[in-house]
Parts: sequence; structure tokens; C-alpha cells
Amino acid sequence: MSKITPMMQQYYDIKNQYPDAFLFFRLGDFYELFFDDAELAARELEITLTRRGKGEDAAPMCGVPYHSAENYIARLIDKGYKIAICEQVEDPQTAKGVVKREVIRVVTPGTIMEERAVTADANHYIAALSGTDHERLAYVRTDLTTGETDGGIIGSEVTDIEKALLVDGLREVIFPREELPSEWEKWMKTAAFTISYEENEDMPDAYHHLYNGSDPSVRAAFGRMLHYLARTQKRSLAHLQALATIEPQEFLQMDVHTRRNLELTASLRERKKKGSLYHLLDDTKTAMGSRMLHRFLERPLANKSEVERRQTLVHRLVDDMLTRAQLQDQLKNVYDLERLVGRVAYGNVNARELVQLRTSLQQVPEIVQTLPALGDEGVRLIEDVDVCDALRARLEAALVDDPPIAIREGGMIRRGFHEELDEYREASENGKTWLSNLEHQERAATGIKTLKVGYNRVFGYYIEISKAQLPHTPDYFERKQTLTNAERFITPELKEMENRILEAEEKMGQLEFDLFKRIREETNAYIPHLQQLAQMIAYVDCLQSFAQVSEERRFTRPQFSETRKLALINSRHPVVETTLERGAYVANDVRMDDEREQLLITGPNMAGKSTYMRQIAIIAVMAQIGCFVPADEATLPLFDKIFTRIGAADDLVSGQSTFMVEMLETEHALKEATSDSLLLLDEIGRGTSTYDGMALARSIVEYIHGHIGAKTLFSTHYHELTILEDELETLWNVHVRAEEEAGEVIFLHKVEEGRADKSYGIHVAQLARLPDTVIERARTLLDTYENVPQENTNDLHEQVPLFTYQEEKKPARAVNEKETTELAKVTKQIRDTDLLNLTPLEAMQAIGKWQKQLRSKS
Repeated sequence: MSKITPMMQQYYDIKNQYPDAFLFFRLGDFYELFFDDAELAARELEITLTRRGKGEDAAPMCGVPYHSAENYIARLIDKGYKIAICEQVEDPQTAKGVVKREVIRVVTPGTIMEERAVTADANHYIAALSGTDHERLAYVRTDLTTGETDGGIIGSEVTDIEKALLVDGLREVIFPREELPSEWEKWMKTAAFTISYEENEDMPDAYHHLYNGSDPSVRAAFGRMLHYLARTQKRSLAHLQALATIEPQEFLQMDVHTRRNLELTASLRERKKKGSLYHLLDDTKTAMGSRMLHRFLERPLANKSEVERRQTLVHRLVDDMLTRAQLQDQLKNVYDLERLVGRVAYGNVNARELVQLRTSLQQVPEIVQTLPALGDEGVRLIEDVDVCDALRARLEAALVDDPPIAIREGGMIRRGFHEELDEYREASENGKTWLSNLEHQERAATGIKTLKVGYNRVFGYYIEISKAQLPHTPDYFERKQTLTNAERFITPELKEMENRILEAEEKMGQLEFDLFKRIREETNAYIPHLQQLAQMIAYVDCLQSFAQVSEERRFTRPQFSETRKLALINSRHPVVETTLERGAYVANDVRMDDEREQLLITGPNMAGKSTYMRQIAIIAVMAQIGCFVPADEATLPLFDKIFTRIGAADDLVSGQSTFMVEMLETEHALKEATSDSLLLLDEIGRGTSTYDGMALARSIVEYIHGHIGAKTLFSTHYHELTILEDELETLWNVHVRAEEEAGEVIFLHKVEEGRADKSYGIHVAQLARLPDTVIERARTLLDTYENVPQENTNDLHEQVPLFTYQEEKKPARAVNEKETTELAKVTKQIRDTDLLNLTPLEAMQAIGKWQKQLRSKS
């Protein structure tokens, strides 16, 4: 631009400090955006793009009203953008030159605090990483809306990071500004969270008390997080809680694929809460309880004593319906204490939210009195709990019941709370009474029945007389303003009273605002006690929800076995069961122990193999979060990890085929699983040719049996694998039963001992309404295949015409001596290969090498 105005120069200087954020630049009643920010924001927000200035110097510009900016900010945040809020920090009336402006906060996807931009029943995480140049990696994760903070040490593989961080609610990750591993760079390009950077990882002195551990990498990650928050938020972080160190061995570990496949917190198809285990179990009465339930499902326990502590409380709540009902009524009146506390610390809580805090505290004494009815565990919950009586009393005395949201409008403080404020109120009210009386007096004195006393912000108080009545205006009225159909006047007495009223209201407004700030600051001192209360209330709410659902759905309390025994009587899939009429779900037994560690499951498609497998894993998760489970009886080991390989699709972003995705997930499971793990492997090998797939499937089963010894459910259509029951000591065949009746197949969904004798794939194809000609042709081919002796299966292509015409047979090609030698060499390599010591990936590579050798000689 040829000439830059001082204001635009100010804009440039500030914008250059925040190149990765939209700059919301305050001008009067609007936030304005300029240049590239304006063009992008206009597109994203679908608002009008205009220009500031004329000709070539005109700058693209758009803006949003400051009073509704929260909505626009939330929309941009939802798209992954950052917004720097630039406010006027001096009074325009007293400013010399350009009004001073500063960025007061940078809103990012991981730091947004506004209520309408965060989900009530889900956490809102920002995370930081450190130690990227080592084999071990530290992470710290914070929900700024509640202050919850945790972290720990993980491996530096992408799968390790995903397992720790890729939970619902992760919105932003802070990386160091340094060269990162190439696999990280590739992964970050497809990330669903916002990526940010921070150099400084020194722990700020003011926050040393939040980390009592000694690990330098965790301290560095926490330092990186705190510096980023200080740089972007520019305000108190007093509500941040001490870092809770996550020890992986204390929790049941599940990778992101397992959590997704089991539909723990979101449905697989629509990625929504409805249709998930979370949705089924969530009968919580508070947002805090719902979020805690969500965290329980992400990290089930692997600590038996802690699980049984939860179970004991759930059991008491199931049995004591009266106490459960009392708690539910009390919890209904508790607001989101955790996030209210966050807003108190942040300094943006309003009077209405402090009333919500007060209402919540009024319920606490009743909750505390009710919990001892649950026995020793109920008493333990309220030990050392401060019910914050003094704060509740202070808020009851200070705040009216229904205050406005805006804290500058007055009307927040109760009459009788502050003597001086009451005096100002009385002066204002007396003045307004005097004004009302003045209107009656002047009407009587002048005879003008339409005379009225009014007020506006520009001219103050006035007496208005219509043009028709102007001849009757007394001499002592001073003309103030002329309107189309009226004139406005003042009198010396009116002006004097106006000064008194406005002075009283100005002092009243400022004093009320100062009193509110003082109350807000007093509330700050209670933050640790309020957070402790919130944790206790959320825990009680979560467990009463378990009890309520367990009673309604006829769940039973599971027992934990010291001998790795898994025994379920009439077990059910809790979510699928809700989609059927009561009693329609076919329950199944499960028995596994040290002599029966792997179940090879065969049976037709749509018979329920995958549902059967999933329900066992879901029951394990439910047991280890402390909930009752859908079965008549249940005994389980405490699992350390669960892995699932169910379903697959091409990973187009990573350029990986269905089969490669399948192999990578299987490799991860085989590498990480222990004898205390649970593996669900569904149709391994279906993504490649029949013999490749069968070879890999068998190799994987043998590897699990010989090297891991994990409880494993392995479903397959390779019926040839059922012979492994005779070869592998701890592998047993089971099948999902189906019956044929009058040419129709009936799926009984009942799991029984032994192998399946048929697949009924053609019947499933018929249910899918494939063309009749395809179905009939398939039946003809199947009859032919089934009637061919096993030793002649290689000649099927000669016996079964696949087309209506026959190709002329080509003479067999002679095999030379060199090819015979090569074939013998490959055969020897196959014979000498120790399959039990190959990983699935190594087996696949070996098969590929042999294929290449044979094809090069054919």
C-alpha cells in the first residue's frame, strides 16, 4: 500500500506476532479481519467480504459483532483454526493517537473454554510431547476446561502415541520444533487434531508443585504444555490439577482399533455416542459423571482391589433402591462443577454461573449424609471432603436468584449485602420516583395531558411535548431537542435530579461490579476443595449409573479368577440385546482356562461369530471398569491387554491395502500380547489368495499357541484349520449352529462344541438378493465341488465348465531339468522353515519370495 495509516500499521505489527492465527482486531463494536484473514474467514464463516479504503490500496475486510463473536469463534475452532483476540486496552476518550490494542488471548482448538464450543459429556484435551529423540517418549494431557492433567512414559512408535493420546476429545497436540521421525511426519499429515509447536520445555517456577515425579522427560513435556498455555491464554491457570502419572500396567490397555471395533464410546458406522457401550451405560445425572464414565471406558482398570472397590459400591446401590433414588434426586440439581471451577480460575465466570455453583453446593450436605448408607466404601468417599459451607453461605448472601448474564449490567447483588450499595440503590430509586411524580405535577401545572418524562443515553432525562401542545409550554422549560412531531425540554430541577440519579447509578454499577469481582476472587480460594468435591460427586454419579443399568438390564456381578479361568453362563452382547425384543437375544456360554486357551470358531456368515467374539471382550471391559455384566454368571481373569482384528478396509491416505492393514494390526497384536491378554482375530487371511490366507491363518494360530498362550477367539472360514484341534493341545473347535429346513437355512446363533460342517454362503447371497441366475449357478458349482474326491480337487477346472463354451485344451508344457531342480530347491526351503518362529509378516515375506522364485522359472 502506498500509505499506511497508523491504525493499519498497528494491525500489521500485531498480526506479525500471530501468523498462524486469525487476528480478531477490535474496532468499536466489531472484530475486524483484514487481507488474507478476511478472505479466508469470509469463506469459512459465510459472511460478507468488503474492502477498507479505495482503489489499489483497498484492503479486503470482514467483521463480526463483538457481542456474538463467541459463535463465530466456535465455528472456526471446530474447523481447526486458531484465533488471536485483540482488544482495545485503553479508553478511546482519553487516548492520544491510535487506541492501544493488545492480544489478550489466543483461542485454539485445545484451549477453548466457551460453554457452547465444548461438549458437556466429553473431555476436551490438549497434549504435549517430549523426548522425541529417544526410544521412550513422555506425554502430558490436560483438559483446560476442568483442570484435569495426566501423563506418563510411552514408546516412541506411532502406535504407542495413538494408544495413549487418540481418545475422544483430543483437539490439539504440542510438538517440539525439531526434526521429527519420518513416520511421525507422515502420521501428522493425516491427524484429526491441530498441531502446534513450543520450544521452551523448562518447568515454570510457579507450577513446580504440580509435578512431584522425577522423570525429566515428563517434566519437560509438562513444561512445554505450561509455556504454551501461558503464551496463548495470558491469564491464571490456578485450576490446573497436579499431574496424575499413568502407569500402563495399572490399566487394561487397548489400542485405537480395539476401542473402535468394540464400539466402546462411539458406534463404528456413524461415529456417534448412540449405539455404543457408553450410550448404554450412561444413566448419569451430571455432566461430570458422564465424562468420568467416558474415561473409565477408555482406561479400564487392571488393579483387582480397585475394581472390587467399585463393584462393592455398585452392589450396594443395586440392592438399596431407596438410597440410589435419593442420590439420583440430589445429583439432578448439581451443575457442572468441574467446568464452573475452570471458569472461576479463568476469570470469565458470570453471576449466573456462580448461582449454579451455589445451587450445586446446596446439594452437597444431602449427598454427604446419604453416602454412609452404602457402608464402609460410602464412608470412605466423604473422608476429608470439605463441603465448602462458608462459600455456599457467602454466595447465598451475596447473589440474587436470577442474575443477568452480563456482569456490567448490575442486578447481581442482593439487597442487604452491602450498605453503601443499598444507599446508591435507594438514591436511584427515589430519583426515579421523583421523576414519576414530576410527570404528574407538570401535567397538572401545564394542562398538557400528553406530557411525558423520558430518558436516552445521549440527551439524558427530558420532558417531551407534542407539536400540537407547544403553545402551552411554560417559560421555565428549556428547549433541548427538536423532533419531527415533538420538542424535548429540561428544567433546572430535572437537570439536578438527573445528575443525582446518574451519579448514583454510575457509582452503583461500579460498586456492584467491584463486589462481584471480590466474590469471584474469594471463590478462587476454594478451587482445590471444589475440584475434590467434583471428583467425588462424579464418581458417585458414575457408579449409580452402573447400578441403575445393571438392575434394569439384569446384569450380574462378575468374579475374578486367580487361575486365568473365563466362564460365562448365558452371556449376551449388551448393546445388540437392546435392539431386540426382551428375551429374543440368544445367550451363549463361554468356557476358557489353561487347558482351553484358544477357540477356533467356524460357522456361516451372519450366524453371529463376530458378535459372540465382541461380547466376550465387552464383558471383560465392563468387568474391569467395575460394572456388572450381561450374563447369569461370570468369572473372568484380569486381562492386561485386549487386541481385536475385526473388519478391514483400505487405508487410502497411507496407501495401504486391506490385507496390509490386516497384517500390520495382527503383527502389532502378536508383538504386544502376553499370556494375560485377550485376542479377537476375525477371518485372518481373507484379504489374499486362498492358500496364502490359509497358510498365514494357520501360522498365526500356531504362533499364539506356541509363543504367547493368550486367551484367543479366532473365527475363520478355512474349515481346513479345524484339524488343528488334534495337533494343538489348548485349541478347541466351536461353531455357530445353523439348521436347514425345507431348503431354508435358519441361523440359531447358538455356539456349540465342534466344527461347522457347512458355510451356507449361497444362502447369505440369496438374502442379499443376488440375481437368481447367479444363485442357481453357484448351487450347481457347489454340488460339483462337493462331489469331487479330495485328491482330484486340482482338476476341478477340467470337470466344471465355468462358461457355456469350452476352450480347446492346450498341450501340457514339458518341464525341463533346470525347472525341476529349482522346484526341489524351493520345496526344501519350505520344508526347512520353522513356521512357529516366524511372525505373520515374515511368513508373508517368505511366501512372496518363493512365489517369485517359481514364477521366474515358469
